[in-house]
Amino acid sequence: MTAERLPHCEFFTDKLIMRLELNLSADVEEISPAIGRVMKLVGELKCGEGKEFEIETALREAIANAIIHGARLDREKKIQLCVACDESRGILIIVRDPGPGFSPDSIPSPVIGRNIYSTHGRGIFLINQLMDEVRFERGGTQIYMRKR
Repeated sequence: MTAERLPHCEFFTDKLIMRLELNLSADVEEISPAIGRVMKLVGELKCGEGKEFEIETALREAIANAIIHGARLDREKKIQLCVACDESRGILIIVRDPGPGFSPDSIPSPVIGRNIYSTHGRGIFLINQLMDEVRFERGGTQIYMRKR
């Protein structure tokens, strides 16, 4: 891996049930296999039990945004994914892209005015609705999502 490593997930290592780090090419064909791998572990380890739909949907949106907007579909660029789970704090997902970043506050609400009729622009809104905690770091090139 030539890109820098992801920061340690915000979990106490002695309480981790799962930790998975993946590097994906910025190719939309990489999305479903990566999500399948994560969700298989989530199911096997009962991490996020009963919250699988929310986790999978938010993860799909975050990876798609990183590939499409962050890496601009350049297959030479890499998307980094870290997923960790512990018994008391839930699941943490970090997605990092190599793009220029963005300001989350600049994204128009998809539930106001003409945006209601738009065929895109709902990913960040959905992530915020589905996850318990969402924050953007590194100028918008890294998203932290947590589901308790």
